[in-house]
Amino acid sequence: MRDNIKTNIGLALLRIVPSAMMLTHGIPKLQNFFSGDEIKFPDPIGIGASPSLFLAVIGEVLCPIFIILGYKTRWFAVPTAVTMLIAAFVQHGADPFSVKEMAVLYLLFFVIIFLLGPGRLSVDGK
Repeated sequence: MRDNIKTNIGLALLRIVPSAMMLTHGIPKLQNFFSGDEIKFPDPIGIGASPSLFLAVIGEVLCPIFIILGYKTRWFAVPTAVTMLIAAFVQHGADPFSVKEMAVLYLLFFVIIFLLGPGRLSVDGK
Protein backbone atom coordinates (compact mmCIF):
# COMPACT_ATOMS: atom_id res chain seq x y z
CA MET A 1 0.00 0.00 0.00
CA ARG A 2 2.88 2.41 0.69
CA ASP A 3 3.89 2.25 -2.99
CA ASN A 4 0.46 3.49 -4.07
CA ILE A 5 0.83 6.92 -5.77
CA LYS A 6 -2.27 8.25 -4.00
CA THR A 7 -0.80 7.29 -0.64
CA ASN A 8 2.48 9.01 -1.47
CA ILE A 9 0.70 12.15 -2.69
CA GLY A 10 -1.34 12.12 0.53
CA LEU A 11 1.82 11.79 2.63
CA ALA A 12 3.44 14.64 0.70
CA LEU A 13 0.41 16.88 1.26
CA LEU A 14 0.32 15.90 4.93
CA ARG A 15 3.97 16.92 5.19
CA ILE A 16 3.93 20.08 3.11
CA VAL A 17 0.66 21.83 3.98
CA PRO A 18 0.89 21.89 7.81
CA SER A 19 4.61 22.72 7.61
CA ALA A 20 3.99 25.64 5.25
CA MET A 21 1.21 26.85 7.53
CA MET A 22 3.54 26.53 10.52
CA LEU A 23 6.00 28.84 8.77
CA THR A 24 3.40 31.63 8.91
CA HIS A 25 3.65 31.42 12.71
CA GLY A 26 7.40 30.93 12.85
CA ILE A 27 8.68 33.57 10.42
CA PRO A 28 7.42 36.49 12.57
CA LYS A 29 9.20 34.88 15.53
CA LEU A 30 12.38 34.63 13.45
CA GLN A 31 12.08 38.31 12.54
CA ASN A 32 11.52 39.13 16.22
CA PHE A 33 14.62 37.15 17.15
CA PHE A 34 16.84 39.10 14.74
CA SER A 35 15.16 42.51 15.12
CA GLY A 36 17.66 43.79 17.67
CA ASP A 37 14.83 44.94 19.93
CA GLU A 38 14.38 43.67 23.44
CA ILE A 39 12.95 40.18 23.19
CA LYS A 40 9.50 39.93 24.68
CA PHE A 41 8.42 36.33 24.44
CA PRO A 42 6.71 33.96 26.87
CA ASP A 43 8.92 31.73 29.00
CA PRO A 44 6.70 28.67 29.47
CA ILE A 45 9.44 26.26 30.59
CA GLY A 46 11.50 28.65 32.70
CA ILE A 47 14.65 28.99 30.58
CA GLY A 48 14.27 32.67 29.70
CA ALA A 49 12.60 34.62 26.91
CA SER A 50 15.50 34.49 24.44
CA PRO A 51 16.15 30.73 24.67
CA SER A 52 12.40 30.07 24.52
CA LEU A 53 12.09 32.18 21.37
CA PHE A 54 15.14 30.46 19.86
CA LEU A 55 13.62 27.02 20.47
CA ALA A 56 10.28 28.17 19.07
CA VAL A 57 12.05 29.40 15.90
CA ILE A 58 13.74 26.01 15.52
CA GLY A 59 10.41 24.22 15.96
CA GLU A 60 8.37 26.57 13.78
CA VAL A 61 10.83 27.56 11.01
CA LEU A 62 13.88 25.33 10.68
CA CYS A 63 12.20 21.97 11.26
CA PRO A 64 9.17 22.66 9.01
CA ILE A 65 11.52 23.58 6.14
CA PHE A 66 13.20 20.18 6.39
CA ILE A 67 9.80 18.47 6.76
CA ILE A 68 8.58 20.17 3.56
CA LEU A 69 11.64 18.83 1.75
CA GLY A 70 11.15 15.40 3.27
CA TYR A 71 14.67 15.27 4.70
CA LYS A 72 14.96 13.32 7.97
CA THR A 73 11.25 14.01 8.36
CA ARG A 74 10.65 11.92 11.45
CA TRP A 75 13.56 13.54 13.30
CA PHE A 76 12.45 17.07 12.39
CA ALA A 77 8.81 16.37 13.29
CA VAL A 78 9.77 15.77 16.94
CA PRO A 79 10.89 19.34 17.85
CA THR A 80 7.89 20.79 16.06
CA ALA A 81 5.52 18.47 17.92
CA VAL A 82 7.20 19.29 21.23
CA THR A 83 6.88 23.02 20.49
CA MET A 84 3.16 22.56 19.89
CA LEU A 85 2.81 20.37 22.98
CA ILE A 86 4.30 23.17 25.10
CA ALA A 87 2.21 25.81 23.33
CA ALA A 88 -1.03 23.90 23.85
CA PHE A 89 -0.64 22.48 27.32
CA VAL A 90 1.86 24.76 29.08
CA GLN A 91 1.54 28.22 27.56
CA HIS A 92 -2.21 27.91 26.90
CA GLY A 93 -2.89 25.28 29.55
CA ALA A 94 -5.40 27.36 31.49
CA ASP A 95 -7.03 28.82 28.37
CA PRO A 96 -10.28 27.47 26.90
CA PHE A 97 -9.99 24.80 24.23
CA SER A 98 -10.85 27.30 21.48
CA VAL A 99 -7.59 29.14 22.24
CA LYS A 100 -5.36 26.05 22.27
CA GLU A 101 -7.18 24.28 19.43
CA MET A 102 -4.74 25.28 16.68
CA ALA A 103 -1.71 24.16 18.68
CA VAL A 104 -3.42 20.81 19.36
CA LEU A 105 -4.18 20.36 15.65
CA TYR A 106 -0.57 21.12 14.72
CA LEU A 107 0.59 18.73 17.42
CA LEU A 108 -1.56 15.96 15.93
CA PHE A 109 -0.33 16.69 12.40
CA PHE A 110 3.30 16.43 13.40
CA VAL A 111 2.77 13.31 15.51
CA ILE A 112 1.08 11.69 12.49
CA ILE A 113 3.96 12.81 10.25
CA PHE A 114 6.38 11.26 12.75
CA LEU A 115 4.43 7.99 12.73
CA LEU A 116 3.91 7.71 8.96
CA GLY A 117 7.14 9.19 7.63
CA PRO A 118 7.63 11.27 4.48
CA GLY A 119 6.57 8.83 1.76
CA ARG A 120 8.38 8.36 -1.55
CA LEU A 121 7.82 11.93 -2.77
CA SER A 122 10.54 13.34 -0.55
CA VAL A 123 14.27 14.00 -0.54
CA ASP A 124 14.76 10.78 1.43
CA GLY A 125 12.34 8.94 -0.88
CA LYS A 126 11.39 6.32 1.69
